[in-house]
Amino acid sequence: MKGKLQNITSRISTFIAIAVLLALWQICSTLGIVPSYMLPSPVRVVQAFIKEFPLLMQHLGVTLAEAFLGLGCGITFGFLMAVLMDRFEFLYKAFYPIVVLTQTIPTVAIAPLLVLWFGYEMMPKVILIVIVTFFPITVGLLNGFRSADKDAINLLRAMGAGKFQIFRYIKLPGAMSQFFASLRISAAYSVVGAVISEWLGGFAGLGVYMTRVKQAFAFDKMFAVIFLISFISLLLMKLVDFLQIKCMPWENKKHE
Repeated sequence: MKGKLQNITSRISTFIAIAVLLALWQICSTLGIVPSYMLPSPVRVVQAFIKEFPLLMQHLGVTLAEAFLGLGCGITFGFLMAVLMDRFEFLYKAFYPIVVLTQTIPTVAIAPLLVLWFGYEMMPKVILIVIVTFFPITVGLLNGFRSADKDAINLLRAMGAGKFQIFRYIKLPGAMSQFFASLRISAAYSVVGAVISEWLGGFAGLGVYMTRVKQAFAFDKMFAVIFLISFISLLLMKLVDFLQIKCMPWENKKHE
């Protein structure tokens, strides 16, 4: 009961803080402290969102299709990389630095090359999303595998368990917390990565829409897209939390 009360209080505090920020924003726009063409008021942003809602939903469908496809491929690739690097030490020493190196390359720098190589269709967007999403999954799972309880592993070995059984009953369940923590990051990255890739070439998507309204200096519509992207990212993170509760019910019981 006490935990639920603290959770409700925390949420109320968050809503109050957001309401205060929006009120200050509206006051600054109304009084002309910041020019409206630079910072449109929240009311204008909401009006632009309602007016453009059908078009935004069309572009959102394209962006989400790219994000989900890239995220799915990134999870699969990251899982396989983590399993192989945990299983074979020489692969870990050979590929882990390369995995880290992929994250030092700015996505804005590599996106034009992908568009040049693969065209303006969905392929370059999906590749860019895979690049930005597989790293958290790989590192999270790999750390989870390598932090498995050594005593439990030795006990299973003494009982005649093989490497697959050790992986199935010790390493994989023990790495689930790290996996879902990484998945939250990757889920948010997938949407942002899709939008960034659409900035640099494409026919539809929220990134393409943002480019068009920016060229028309329609910043109220630009802010509407920004808030939509933030909302979708938060929604995906909440979906990951829901999946974690369903897949790891024992963790939820620990906090009750």
